[in-house]
Amino acid sequence: MKNNKKGFTLIELMIVVAIIGILAAIAIPKFADLINKSKEGATKGALSSVRSALQVYYGDNEGWFPTDNFTDSLLLNAKYINEIPMAKLPTTTHADSKVVNVNGSSTTYESGANAETAVGTAGGGWAYFNSPSYPSVWGTFVANCIHEDIKGQSVTANISWSTF
Repeated sequence: MKNNKKGFTLIELMIVVAIIGILAAIAIPKFADLINKSKEGATKGALSSVRSALQVYYGDNEGWFPTDNFTDSLLLNAKYINEIPMAKLPTTTHADSKVVNVNGSSTTYESGANAETAVGTAGGGWAYFNSPSYPSVWGTFVANCIHEDIKGQSVTANISWSTF
Protein backbone atom coordinates (compact mmCIF):
# COMPACT_ATOMS: atom_id res chain seq x y z
CA MET A 1 0.00 0.00 0.00
CA LYS A 2 1.30 3.40 -1.03
CA ASN A 3 1.02 6.27 1.53
CA ASN A 4 0.62 9.46 -0.57
CA LYS A 5 0.24 12.59 1.63
CA LYS A 6 -0.47 15.91 -0.01
CA GLY A 7 0.17 19.27 1.60
CA PHE A 8 2.72 21.98 2.23
CA THR A 9 5.97 21.46 4.04
CA LEU A 10 6.89 23.50 7.08
CA ILE A 11 9.54 25.40 5.10
CA GLU A 12 7.01 26.42 2.44
CA LEU A 13 4.58 27.69 5.09
CA MET A 14 7.32 29.68 6.84
CA ILE A 15 8.32 31.35 3.55
CA VAL A 16 4.72 32.35 2.84
CA VAL A 17 4.32 33.78 6.36
CA ALA A 18 7.59 35.73 5.99
CA ILE A 19 6.48 37.20 2.64
CA ILE A 20 3.11 38.24 4.12
CA GLY A 21 4.93 39.84 7.05
CA ILE A 22 7.21 41.85 4.74
CA LEU A 23 4.25 43.06 2.66
CA ALA A 24 2.37 44.08 5.81
CA ALA A 25 5.41 45.98 7.12
CA ILE A 26 5.47 47.98 3.89
CA ALA A 27 1.70 48.53 3.54
CA ILE A 28 0.76 49.62 7.08
CA PRO A 29 2.88 52.83 7.19
CA LYS A 30 1.63 53.77 3.72
CA PHE A 31 -1.96 53.34 4.92
CA ALA A 32 -1.34 55.59 7.94
CA ASP A 33 0.11 58.25 5.63
CA LEU A 34 -3.00 58.08 3.44
CA ILE A 35 -5.21 58.73 6.47
CA ASN A 36 -3.20 61.86 7.31
CA LYS A 37 -3.35 63.02 3.69
CA SER A 38 -7.13 62.60 3.67
CA LYS A 39 -7.45 64.65 6.88
CA GLU A 40 -5.32 67.40 5.40
CA GLY A 41 -7.36 67.32 2.21
CA ALA A 42 -10.59 67.58 4.22
CA THR A 43 -9.20 70.63 6.04
CA LYS A 44 -8.20 72.29 2.78
CA GLY A 45 -11.66 71.63 1.37
CA ALA A 46 -13.30 73.04 4.49
CA LEU A 47 -11.03 76.07 4.34
CA SER A 48 -12.10 76.65 0.75
CA SER A 49 -15.79 76.34 1.69
CA VAL A 50 -15.60 78.89 4.49
CA ARG A 51 -13.58 81.27 2.32
CA SER A 52 -16.24 80.99 -0.39
CA ALA A 53 -18.94 81.78 2.17
CA LEU A 54 -16.89 84.79 3.29
CA GLN A 55 -16.66 86.04 -0.30
CA VAL A 56 -20.43 85.75 -0.74
CA TYR A 57 -20.90 87.65 2.55
CA TYR A 58 -18.42 90.27 1.30
CA GLY A 59 -20.43 90.68 -1.91
CA ASP A 60 -23.78 90.86 -0.12
CA ASN A 61 -22.49 93.50 2.31
CA GLU A 62 -20.96 95.87 -0.22
CA GLY A 63 -17.31 95.15 0.46
CA TRP A 64 -17.39 94.48 4.21
CA PHE A 65 -16.21 91.30 5.89
CA PRO A 66 -17.80 90.29 9.20
CA THR A 67 -16.39 92.46 11.99
CA ASP A 68 -18.61 91.41 14.87
CA ASN A 69 -19.32 87.80 15.73
CA PHE A 70 -17.88 85.84 12.82
CA THR A 71 -19.87 82.64 13.27
CA ASP A 72 -23.19 84.43 13.85
CA SER A 73 -22.70 86.48 10.69
CA LEU A 74 -22.01 83.50 8.45
CA LEU A 75 -24.38 81.00 10.06
CA LEU A 76 -27.44 83.26 10.30
CA ASN A 77 -30.32 81.27 8.74
CA ALA A 78 -27.64 79.16 6.99
CA LYS A 79 -27.52 81.81 4.28
CA TYR A 80 -23.76 81.56 3.72
CA ILE A 81 -22.77 78.25 5.32
CA ASN A 82 -24.62 75.68 7.44
CA GLU A 83 -21.92 75.13 10.04
CA ILE A 84 -18.26 75.78 10.66
CA PRO A 85 -16.46 72.62 9.49
CA MET A 86 -13.97 70.63 11.53
CA ALA A 87 -10.31 71.61 11.24
CA LYS A 88 -8.30 68.39 11.16
CA LEU A 89 -4.62 69.13 11.60
CA PRO A 90 -2.74 65.84 11.14
CA THR A 91 0.85 65.35 12.29
CA THR A 92 0.51 68.28 14.72
CA THR A 93 -0.23 68.48 18.42
CA HIS A 94 -3.67 70.00 17.77
CA ALA A 95 -6.89 68.10 18.24
CA ASP A 96 -9.66 68.32 15.65
CA SER A 97 -11.69 71.44 16.39
CA LYS A 98 -14.43 73.70 15.03
CA VAL A 99 -13.35 76.65 17.19
CA VAL A 100 -12.80 79.96 15.38
CA ASN A 101 -10.32 82.25 17.12
CA VAL A 102 -11.21 85.80 16.15
CA ASN A 103 -8.26 88.20 16.10
CA GLY A 104 -9.00 91.89 15.81
CA SER A 105 -6.60 93.92 17.89
CA SER A 106 -3.12 95.28 17.22
CA THR A 107 -1.81 93.16 20.09
CA THR A 108 -2.60 90.07 18.05
CA TYR A 109 -0.74 91.07 14.93
CA GLU A 110 1.26 93.98 13.59
CA SER A 111 -0.09 96.25 10.89
CA GLY A 112 1.04 94.97 7.52
CA ALA A 113 1.80 91.48 8.81
CA ASN A 114 0.47 88.52 6.93
CA ALA A 115 -2.03 86.21 8.57
CA GLU A 116 0.37 83.28 8.78
CA THR A 117 2.75 85.11 11.12
CA ALA A 118 -0.13 86.04 13.42
CA VAL A 119 -1.49 82.51 13.80
CA GLY A 120 -0.27 80.76 16.92
CA THR A 121 0.76 77.18 17.59
CA ALA A 122 -1.23 77.06 20.82
CA GLY A 123 -4.65 76.99 19.24
CA GLY A 124 -5.73 74.59 16.57
CA GLY A 125 -9.07 75.02 14.88
CA TRP A 126 -9.47 78.12 12.73
CA ALA A 127 -8.38 81.77 12.90
CA TYR A 128 -10.22 84.78 11.47
CA PHE A 129 -8.95 88.36 11.30
CA ASN A 130 -11.85 90.77 11.73
CA SER A 131 -10.38 94.27 12.07
CA PRO A 132 -10.77 96.63 9.08
CA SER A 133 -8.03 98.73 10.72
CA TYR A 134 -5.55 96.17 9.36
CA PRO A 135 -6.52 95.81 5.69
CA SER A 136 -3.61 93.47 4.87
CA VAL A 137 -5.23 90.68 6.90
CA TRP A 138 -8.84 91.80 7.37
CA GLY A 139 -11.26 89.07 6.31
CA THR A 140 -8.55 86.39 6.22
CA PHE A 141 -9.60 82.92 7.34
CA VAL A 142 -6.86 80.31 7.96
CA ALA A 143 -6.21 77.13 9.90
CA ASN A 144 -4.87 78.13 13.30
CA CYS A 145 -1.60 76.23 12.99
CA ILE A 146 1.94 76.95 11.84
CA HIS A 147 3.21 73.37 11.88
CA GLU A 148 4.51 71.74 8.72
CA ASP A 149 2.05 70.02 6.43
CA ILE A 150 2.36 66.42 5.18
CA LYS A 151 4.83 67.50 2.49
CA GLY A 152 7.03 69.24 5.06
CA GLN A 153 6.16 72.78 3.96
CA SER A 154 5.94 75.34 6.72
CA VAL A 155 4.98 78.95 7.29
CA THR A 156 8.62 79.94 7.67
CA ALA A 157 8.99 79.40 3.94
CA ASN A 158 5.79 81.48 3.53
CA ILE A 159 4.08 78.38 2.19
CA SER A 160 1.50 76.89 4.50
CA TRP A 161 -1.37 74.54 3.98
CA SER A 162 -3.28 77.14 5.98
CA THR A 163 -2.97 79.46 3.01
CA PHE A 164 -4.52 77.02 0.53
